[in-house]
Amino acid sequence: MTTHHASDWDRDAALTTARILLEIKAVNFRPDEPYTFTAGWKSPVYIDCRKIIYFPRARARICDLGAEKIGRHVGYETIECVAGGETAGIPFAAWMADRMMAPMAYVRKKPKGFGRNAQIEGDVPVGKQTLLVEGLTTDGGSKIQFANALREAGAICDHTFVVFFYGVFPGSFDQMKAMGLTLHALCTWWDVLEVCKERPYFEESALKEVRKFLENPVAWSAARGGVASLEEARAYKARAG
Repeated sequence: MTTHHASDWDRDAALTTARILLEIKAVNFRPDEPYTFTAGWKSPVYIDCRKIIYFPRARARICDLGAEKIGRHVGYETIECVAGGETAGIPFAAWMADRMMAPMAYVRKKPKGFGRNAQIEGDVPVGKQTLLVEGLTTDGGSKIQFANALREAGAICDHTFVVFFYGVFPGSFDQMKAMGLTLHALCTWWDVLEVCKERPYFEESALKEVRKFLENPVAWSAARGGVASLEEARAYKARAG
């Protein structure tokens, strides 16, 4: 399986982002002690995009690439506001907004107070084409919540940007597509594996297990006590609140 990229530029941007994430050790492989995500999926891999904020040259390059990607795929004058998802998306939204010369707001996970401003901080971009920004997405769940909050407050939210998209769990694209939300991501696990061919970042045995997971994440999760379907994942998330 290979990742589809719209152009040579997208591919170069994806591999550059993957190299940066590997260099700053934001990539974690742990096949023997799988991670459990918020929807109950078990995974041998975990990306910590929050590490990017500590490294000024890395974050500058990633945000430059992010702003360029949105310009190429959405338009250079289309986005009228950038909104970060609480909390990991806030710094990325600020840097992206700065590069795009756009106003910036952020969206709370839960309303605080009443009225239109209950979930949006900064100012409510009523009637404005708003780009939702977060660090990463696994199954798209939080993007849908944040996009709904923006829309209910009066914003137009058709696009969301993340540095990293897991690109493996079922239903991710379907849910976002169903609500008219287009995902723009700089890189995925397939790009990380591609870059791992250049240098021995991890043991070959770990890479082999990660490939096995990527080729069939549902079976890999189920075999290790995680959820085994999209329905189970939704029920798990609902129970967790």
